Amino acid sequence: MEALLALALVSPALAGVHEIWWNLTYVDNVNPDGLFDRRAIGVNGTWPPPPIEVSTNDSLLVHVSNSLEKPATLHHHGMFFNSSSWMDGAIGVTECGIPPGGNFDYVVPVDTSGQWGTYWVHAHSHGQYVDGLRAPVVLHPPTEVYDYDEEFTVVLGDWYHDEHAVLLDQFISISNPGGAEPVPESGLVYFAKDGAYLGPKSGTSTTTGSVGFNENSTLPFEAGKTYRLRVVNTSAFAMFFFWIDGHDMRIIEVDGTDIEESPVDLISLTVAQRYSVLVTARNDTNANWAIHANMDTDMFDTVPPALNPNVTSSITYSNSADTTDLGFVDEYALVNDTGLVPMEVSTPPRVTKTIELEVLFDTMDDGTNHAMFNMVTFNTPIVPSVFSALTLGSNATVQEAYSPNSFVIEHMDVLDIVVKNGDAGKHPFHLHGHKFWIMGRAEDFTSDDPALNPPIDEGQLNPMRRDTIHISSMGSATMRIVADNPGVWFMHCHIEWHLEVGLAIQLIEAPLLAQERNNVPQKMYDNCAALDVPVSGNAAGHASTTDLSGLRGGPYPQKLGWRPKGIGAMFGCVLSAVLGMIAVVWYSMGGNLTEEEIEHEVRQQVEEKGKKGKFFGLLQKRQ
Repeated sequence: MEALLALALVSPALAGVHEIWWNLTYVDNVNPDGLFDRRAIGVNGTWPPPPIEVSTNDSLLVHVSNSLEKPATLHHHGMFFNSSSWMDGAIGVTECGIPPGGNFDYVVPVDTSGQWGTYWVHAHSHGQYVDGLRAPVVLHPPTEVYDYDEEFTVVLGDWYHDEHAVLLDQFISISNPGGAEPVPESGLVYFAKDGAYLGPKSGTSTTTGSVGFNENSTLPFEAGKTYRLRVVNTSAFAMFFFWIDGHDMRIIEVDGTDIEESPVDLISLTVAQRYSVLVTARNDTNANWAIHANMDTDMFDTVPPALNPNVTSSITYSNSADTTDLGFVDEYALVNDTGLVPMEVSTPPRVTKTIELEVLFDTMDDGTNHAMFNMVTFNTPIVPSVFSALTLGSNATVQEAYSPNSFVIEHMDVLDIVVKNGDAGKHPFHLHGHKFWIMGRAEDFTSDDPALNPPIDEGQLNPMRRDTIHISSMGSATMRIVADNPGVWFMHCHIEWHLEVGLAIQLIEAPLLAQERNNVPQKMYDNCAALDVPVSGNAAGHASTTDLSGLRGGPYPQKLGWRPKGIGAMFGCVLSAVLGMIAVVWYSMGGNLTEEEIEHEVRQQVEEKGKKGKFFGLLQKRQ
């Protein structure tokens, strides 16, 4: 009842409500790659979770029950949640989570968002989407921009045999100081149509439910028809390159933005990106054709010998025909998204505020590898930030009241977020609550050459808009938004392992206006109480803008020079070594010294060396 009331408040002219009931459950013996049975997270006892298709005339209401061992959330990726960021599903940022045995109703105001196209839903809590809690979402407008005969959704994803918790312990470890990410055991491709997954192709079987995966999956084509393929990358880590043998593709949609038709041979999809392509079927039906979805192994520190990164499915014209597989392409290429043109013209206003963020990874002072924006790694606050914004009164505009890497922006600021990738790897960045204009890219943000680092053109009439952007090593991207959505919004790398080690910021957008529009359902507060998570005060739960005592910080970058822990460790090593050498001499001379005398002698020697070290260090500083 409470959820329906919220819907009425959000959508006074509500045309309809599309209701679904999801019980988040463990599913045993899931084996989509045919290699290994494992436990996964599904919905209502089945995996994969069902695809969602909604008319833009309706609002989506998702009744969620949590039968898992940990708190859970759902994030409807790419949706704006205008003035209701507490429905966004980012645990620790916009909610506390649904406790085990608890429930919550997510209201997704599709009918008032002005959005349509291809999206997806996934857990935003405890890595649960790595373990399978992810599904495509399609929003259908009354009339599409393009005509086509039929459509399919193509779901891509990487797949791990170990559960997220096991992999995370291996990843954030002093035994992995270089930060090598867990490499998936397989890639997956499977298909959906009209709110259901397609079964295995004729003559094959599946080891997981009634869904066809990889070589056991196929798209049934009829000669001469034109198909829309909505391609979604639901991976935790892997970027994919997607193409179809013997068929041409034309991009018509990017992350929910309709664009002018753009012919393409191959699509690159980093984690969380979506593309729609039109494919016209061949007139001859004497052969079937391979569909390729290859993982970008350049992102993997190592490629295990057993890994097959090249996933193959097919288009079927005739069950009796052979499948033609033309093999590899000569070279992978990235989609030039800045060269794509949105159908609906939207001209960005001039910038009024800029946030520059540089990406770095390093081995920190605790021996683990972490990610940083501007040398700061993000830690989840004690009080989810949306509740800080709603309870701090006039102090909600004080940036220091939130956890580090939080930025307060005023209502209707025109904000440029400039992300500079100083890391050796590629990264996909996703901004919640907004779709941004891509104002510009640089191949080398450190260069003075305008060909490699061009200035921003303020005269652009209709730059590309999307919600997830790929940035290569040493590249940068400038993303512009209008701050028209009061609330708290996460921005982070969508590689799950990088989010886990702190590659994130949060925007505290127009918090005073968010307070005026506060309509948090009581059930959310009840869930926080059940989890013993505070819902008022600053990031540490205090009614203060300066007292953040108790808030987790770090780990921090290592500082050059001797630190107390390092000095202590070195002293211990030197002491042990010298004691060993003296002991050898002592025994060879008949053992005339006591152990206490030996230790006293060694400590004096170490102290003398320490004084000399400090003296030479002072000389070096003065020089």
